[in-house]
Amino acid sequence: MSILVNKNSRVIVQGITGSEGDFHSKQMLEYGTNIVGGVTPGKGGQYAVDEKIRVFDSVEESVDQTNADTSIIFVPPPFAADAIIEASYAGVEIVVCITEGVPLHDMIKVKQVTNKNGTRLIGPNCPGIITVDECKLGIMPGFICKKGSIGVVSKSGTLTYEAIDQLVNVGLGQTTAVGIGGDPIIGTTMRDCLELFEKDPDTEGVVIIGEIGGQMEIEAANWAKDNMSKPIAGFIAGQTAPPGKRMGHAGAIVSGGNDTAEAKMKVLSDCGISVSESVADIGRIMKSLMN
Repeated sequence: MSILVNKNSRVIVQGITGSEGDFHSKQMLEYGTNIVGGVTPGKGGQYAVDEKIRVFDSVEESVDQTNADTSIIFVPPPFAADAIIEASYAGVEIVVCITEGVPLHDMIKVKQVTNKNGTRLIGPNCPGIITVDECKLGIMPGFICKKGSIGVVSKSGTLTYEAIDQLVNVGLGQTTAVGIGGDPIIGTTMRDCLELFEKDPDTEGVVIIGEIGGQMEIEAANWAKDNMSKPIAGFIAGQTAPPGKRMGHAGAIVSGGNDTAEAKMKVLSDCGISVSESVADIGRIMKSLMN
């Protein structure tokens, strides 16, 4: 099995006629993702991605015509929030937003709408999600993955790829890898993903990759301590970051409390998570937990 998406997910691409939407739609189709339509206002009736995918003017129309249940968004930051909200009101169950730089006040409104409608949002500012050999939504390189039993959840796109590569190198494949994004306000949290992986019978272990700033890793660790039956390997990026300075992601800023890398690593360890001090040891630690 998997979490969130699989070979049966019926996907629409919002912004499919743009350069990013076109390029990554081709990659997703090649991986086997079931893309059933695209959305670009004003271009309804056209066909995109080498004339393979029908374009609709609205998400509502595309859902009515294709029974889509999943959407991935490749639109510029000023329009990303409206795209998420449109998908939510159209009844799309899973929405993945790749867009970086979505204004914070826009995301406050997005969270209100998605929570009200029961929409599962991944992102924004994330690499997407991949269920190995079934469905790829976003910009993750599918060729580095191998089907297996380890779930991956990460705030960082590049560290997601690094973790996957390390797992493969030690002989461990993945069920689903989720890049949740590093913005201050995102849709799906690390704890949400742990809950889903705990319920997935094919996931036997989980790798979590966090970073400085915020409380998400701490909340996930505290939940896992009392509820997770599967082994977890963890890593916190930003161990040398100076206090008060943003590092990379908009949410990666230490305020001086328990959101430093050192503090988070201690909490994770106290909650039974095997913490790696170096990103280079993630695969090895996960392997040791599976033996």
